[in-house]
Amino acid sequence: MIIQKATVNDLDSIVELFDLYRVFYEQKSDIDAARLFLEERFRNEESIIFIVKIGEDSVGFVQLYPAFSSVSMRKSWILNDLFVSENYRRKGMGEKLIKTVIDFAVETGVKGVSLETGKGNISAQRLYEKIGFERESNYFYYYTV
Repeated sequence: MIIQKATVNDLDSIVELFDLYRVFYEQKSDIDAARLFLEERFRNEESIIFIVKIGEDSVGFVQLYPAFSSVSMRKSWILNDLFVSENYRRKGMGEKLIKTVIDFAVETGVKGVSLETGKGNISAQRLYEKIGFERESNYFYYYTV
């Protein structure tokens, strides 16, 4: 198993995983749109993706987006997407991907890494808390169109 930072050359191996990730979150499968979306992120340097490879097969990924705090005047990473193919779950790959993100955050000197997950995604919550993430209790998050 190898975890590596993805480049546009890895696009073909990430697209299917990204599409499966979206389907997991009850979105309609759309390989063409997934390819375009990811290609734009690479071309515009808007995200960082790490992929897990076993041999030639990509079996998982994590995608980070930058965020900035005016108060601390520092950059942070938003861990927006984390996915491991069903056949490879419960083998520690998600944890290794997240630890790669944490190492990357330290290397890049950011304030921290944030993420969100559904209230019902208990297994993910356990994993995040095991690794050291703390559930935010000081702020309310709001969302609109």
